[in-house]
Amino acid sequence: MLRLFTEQEQSPRAFEALTRFLDVLDGAEARAEEPALDPLVLSFQLKLLWLSGYLPHLTSCAECGSDRPLVGYSPRAGGAVCERCGADSLPLSAEGIGGIEGLLGSPLAEAEIGKRPAREALRVITASYEYHGGFRLRTLAAR
Repeated sequence: MLRLFTEQEQSPRAFEALTRFLDVLDGAEARAEEPALDPLVLSFQLKLLWLSGYLPHLTSCAECGSDRPLVGYSPRAGGAVCERCGADSLPLSAEGIGGIEGLLGSPLAEAEIGKRPAREALRVITASYEYHGGFRLRTLAAR
């Protein structure tokens, strides 16, 4: 968290999100076989990206603005991309986009996502941290 929000850049909202995450985590049981794919963990990571200004754009092509079907995720473009713009993108299905949107739109305690969209969400989170934050979280290694 300190890599997204330095000590000089105090973020009360990020601190509040962290304390809320820890409170929910304290009373929660694991909901995924792999901890990195737990809906609570993914939801928190996506919300941290949102608070830091790096929320992935998912409603139209982040590269060209087209409303064509979205097929990938480009951290450079800042979101999902259409087939025409997705040459170097990570694969991202409509189910993955829906899963990410669901996690962002739900309270942490109610976060739910299927296994395949969870893997795609993890890849989006990891790529976003690498590109925008300049670091890779070992605990979020995309599988």
